[in-house]
Amino acid sequence: MHIKKIDIKNFRLLKNVSLLLEQQTTVIVGRNNSGKTSLAELFRRLSEQSQLSFRLEDFSLCVHEGFWEAFVLKQQGGEDDQVREKLPFIEVSLMVGYDPDAPYGPLGDFIVDLDPECSEALAAVRYELNDGDIDAFYGDIAIDPTASEPERKKQFFRAMKERVPKHYVGSLKAIDPNDLTNKKALSLSSLRALLNSGFINAQRGLDDITHRDTAVLGKILEGLFSTAASECADPSDRAIAEELKKAVESMRGEIDAAFNTQLKELLPAFQIFGYPGLSDPDLCTETRLDVERLLTDHTTVHYAGVNGINLPEAYNGLGTRNLIYILLRLLEFFKAFVAEQAPPGVQLVFIEEPEVHLHPQMQEVFISKLNDIAGVFASKYGGALSWPVQFVVTTHSSHLANKASFDSMRYFIATPDQSEGNACSAQIKDLRHGLSDTPEDDRDFLHKYMTLTRCDLLFADRAVLIEGTTERLMLPPMIEKVEATHPGDPALSSQYVSVVEVGGAYAHLFFPLLDFLELRTLVITDLDATKSDRTKCWVSEGTRTSNACLHRWFDNSDITPAELITKTADEKTLGIQRLAYQVPEVDAAPCGRSFEDAFILANPGLFELSAGCEEEEAWAQAQSEKKSDFALKYAIANTEWQVPRYIAEGLRWLAEGSRGLTLTPSPPFAETPNSDVSSDTTVTLLQVEPHE
Repeated sequence: MHIKKIDIKNFRLLKNVSLLLEQQTTVIVGRNNSGKTSLAELFRRLSEQSQLSFRLEDFSLCVHEGFWEAFVLKQQGGEDDQVREKLPFIEVSLMVGYDPDAPYGPLGDFIVDLDPECSEALAAVRYELNDGDIDAFYGDIAIDPTASEPERKKQFFRAMKERVPKHYVGSLKAIDPNDLTNKKALSLSSLRALLNSGFINAQRGLDDITHRDTAVLGKILEGLFSTAASECADPSDRAIAEELKKAVESMRGEIDAAFNTQLKELLPAFQIFGYPGLSDPDLCTETRLDVERLLTDHTTVHYAGVNGINLPEAYNGLGTRNLIYILLRLLEFFKAFVAEQAPPGVQLVFIEEPEVHLHPQMQEVFISKLNDIAGVFASKYGGALSWPVQFVVTTHSSHLANKASFDSMRYFIATPDQSEGNACSAQIKDLRHGLSDTPEDDRDFLHKYMTLTRCDLLFADRAVLIEGTTERLMLPPMIEKVEATHPGDPALSSQYVSVVEVGGAYAHLFFPLLDFLELRTLVITDLDATKSDRTKCWVSEGTRTSNACLHRWFDNSDITPAELITKTADEKTLGIQRLAYQVPEVDAAPCGRSFEDAFILANPGLFELSAGCEEEEAWAQAQSEKKSDFALKYAIANTEWQVPRYIAEGLRWLAEGSRGLTLTPSPPFAETPNSDVSSDTTVTLLQVEPHE
């Protein structure tokens, strides 16, 4: 059996989301504060608390107003049922898939349907106001009736912080997936019997060596020993635990015989006070040794050295220690699973940021081998027992994310909640379904390309498609110059800039992905004017363009340079994507064909262009320049120049995206609407190499 889908309502950023899980490994990507940690924390609450409990702060900010609205309705004499309908709740629903012909085990309590063909069970955990507690929940709240409404709300929510944990309770129901009205109440212990969760946190304490050598790895030995010593542990593990206990007991006897006699001499001379008397017991010492205390406080992991000198745990590289730690923790989870008298039906293991301290190649190896770990542990340590584990990996690493398959990735994005001020809520996007309309060959190309180039579009908030080495090297100073000349505009200079190279013939394949990721995108390309025989020429002589991106954008393979120059800003904008190509610096002036001659035309004094001959001289100088040398010269050595108009306009448009702005992409690049452009400040730059 395995968890197929998780539905979450009203927990932190997860206001109303659905997450489809893979049978083995699901990779969660996205920017900071997009809800990834909230997901792990929610399952930590479900698995570690005997009584489910949340705080007011755990409710999504956008539903807090419901507490106030229910209170006002109660004050106005509303019926309890009406008041309860307005009260916020936290709910988690788990859809579990299973084999109808296999033993149900702990899942049996959750199967309430009578359909022999059904292979899914639905469990719903709900945290809500306890039945009959409305009067106690809202009674005797001290609010100053003369205060303003904002102040009264502050007083009200201060009371709510104390009352929510006291009056809200958790409940569990099994629900018929074919008839949602068919429900059966269960105890929360049934959920813990069905589902067990393990957590490997992002903060693992591997680099804390300020006062003493850390023993992060050594601490795991205690857990492994405790599991091995349990009654349900594997016989071989129990035998090892017994041998350890015997060894410690043997040492204890030797210490009592050889050490305690001398230790008694250290006791005070009580005899001078008449103690002990005839009826007073004498004092003696007894040394106590405990295996778990030895492992916890007096045992550390060392690395084998030379000449009998071993290296402490903290002396190894952080990457190696991180990898060893993760593997030991996974082994600990598996051993604990095997040692359960009644093993859970499903085990979820959350691994946060496994890339910490790992070099890129090791990150890729880790995610590619993670699916094999369950089988290796089961075959080596579990006998005939399989490990029904599902891994949920959160990452900020493009190396790790791109090595995973598209189908396994879930994209978290936080978007403004239009109904509640500055509150945000998360969306979870499934790349399998989000790109389902994209041809399979195109999807394969995107995944292979992103893997080979370490493309980090999955972690960006804006995208710029650029063409050529020159633009790639000169874009950062161009951004600075645009901002210097427009200081009141939103700034891009503080944003992360990543360069990804895409062949010009394939640039259009990225548009479905960019739409899916809701990335505000600027496409910087060239006019590429040609004559009718397809030879390169000045723009004024051109009758065609060889640029496939322009053909596709305007859905016209015969569009002329003269037509392109007259296109308006609206015509160059399709939803959250905008096209930028060479235009005259002023009306009726010459126009460049590529970035280099457009740059020269934007700076006629710098290049000593002759009046009336600007176009041909700019063309000639551009043809004589080596692109990389040209870029390095004007990006580093000579920085006194003007940004070409078409790029300046595009960069200003790119910076305009604001929180809450809804933009709908238009055909031909997007077939489904996208909305809620996020306001994070990450920018990804894609380089489109020349396609001629």
